[in-house]
Amino acid sequence: MMVYDVMILGAGASGMMCAAQLNEQSDLNVLVVEGNEKAAKKLKVSGGGKCNITNVNVSAHNYLGDVDLIESVFSQFSKDDLLLWLEQRGLTPTIRKEQYYFCKKSADEIIDLLKHASRKSHYVFNEKIITLTKNNHFTLTTSHKKFEAKSVLIATGAKSFATLGASDIGLYLAENFGHTYTPFQPALAGFTLQRQDFWMKAFSGVSFRAEIVVDGKLLEEDMLLTHRGLSGPVVLSASLYWQKGSVSINFLPDKPLSAYLHNNRKLLSTALPLPKRFTQALLAHLNIADRACNAYKKEEQELLENTLHHYALAPAGTYGFTKAEVCKGGVNTDEINSWSLESLKVENLYFCGEVLDVTGELGGYNFQWAFSSATVIANDIGMKTL
Repeated sequence: MMVYDVMILGAGASGMMCAAQLNEQSDLNVLVVEGNEKAAKKLKVSGGGKCNITNVNVSAHNYLGDVDLIESVFSQFSKDDLLLWLEQRGLTPTIRKEQYYFCKKSADEIIDLLKHASRKSHYVFNEKIITLTKNNHFTLTTSHKKFEAKSVLIATGAKSFATLGASDIGLYLAENFGHTYTPFQPALAGFTLQRQDFWMKAFSGVSFRAEIVVDGKLLEEDMLLTHRGLSGPVVLSASLYWQKGSVSINFLPDKPLSAYLHNNRKLLSTALPLPKRFTQALLAHLNIADRACNAYKKEEQELLENTLHHYALAPAGTYGFTKAEVCKGGVNTDEINSWSLESLKVENLYFCGEVLDVTGELGGYNFQWAFSSATVIANDIGMKTL
């Protein structure tokens, strides 16, 4: 049986990136094992089919996870390094909302780039992972075959997007080698509502900019009201940090309420920069009439200000795994070398991307993590073979 130099489990963003980097840096024999019938299925559908590759502002503070480990990875392969690497290979992403980097036409642009850059690797598809063991070498047993390799990278992702073949197999492989993990939970998913907040459901499709404070994090982006609850970029990012209890919503993040009330004879629902029907419903929820801004009593003003700027919402839950963009949880990073992402328990065993207990906010952060962590591992494997 052929013994590969490197075996990569998973042909998603991180697995393909690692294969590409290894192919460009070395002559190592690389095998990529994928359970689906083709590579990069999640990349294909992400970002509305245009793949939000990264963000203008990337730091460890955009992630839930070990800050020191995340900073170590980004110090070796940053957002600027990624953009340069892509540009040198013919892909210059476009910026949306002065913040998000997307493929100009479709996600096929980055998929094709990764396929071409990793073309020296041997890809096998429709191979469901059964077991991974190690004696002299690693032995992978799949639904059809066995493969051996000197080094293994577990890049199997998490269990969101189960319809695309996602699973938590990476956690069980890690556990078999003595690693601990935090079970996956849905992240970057909308919030469902408790009964006292059901009044918002009447405005499905309404969207506006808002701030949410959750677990000490201040997030600002668009919020979308849906028939199920709350969604939109700011809510999805907030779900990453929410465990239980209330979050605080600021419906007027740009100005204090007093700026709209002072010497203003317009109806409040007309004066506020919010959808009129939403403001009217909120007033009804508070049992306050919609009248001229300068006609509100002090007690009413205080109640309005507290509600509009500090609305306490206790989500009933999230939309769950079927709607989650990613998962939080994963392999315990205390058991991973923060510089190389190699296991501290098993030599030549690596973990990258979403299988690690590192999760980013909405906005390209998770693909950046996938690409950066994969590159760090490729560099370490390459250095070992010099």
